[in-house]
Amino acid sequence: QVQLVESGGGLVQPGGSLRLSCAASGSIFSISVMGWYRQAPGKQRELVATITSGGFTNYAASVKGRFTISRDIAKNTVDLQMNSLKPGDTAVYYCNARKDTTWPPQVYWGQGTQVTVSS
Repeated sequence: QVQLVESGGGLVQPGGSLRLSCAASGSIFSISVMGWYRQAPGKQRELVATITSGGFTNYAASVKGRFTISRDIAKNTVDLQMNSLKPGDTAVYYCNARKDTTWPPQVYWGQGTQVTVSS
């Protein structure tokens, strides 16, 4: 099993910045992809950003150029640097990890951390 613990959420004004961090523990071997998803009230959970073990990144169009995902494989952490935050970024942000050693792949989720962008 893999446990994911998020931190760094909070309240920030529009235009501000936050850095989210996710720490993986447990059976951490063979994690292929880690990422961040978010869910706002009344909306579907959506992808924010992902990063593979090889360092390839993928971003939602709505955050591209504002958010940066990074991963430290040795430390089993993944961070999300969020700049130029907008009210539309308000959501619960969830850390995600995937193993591709089995079929179907094994997917893990963190508990979520609240990000609120408001004046």
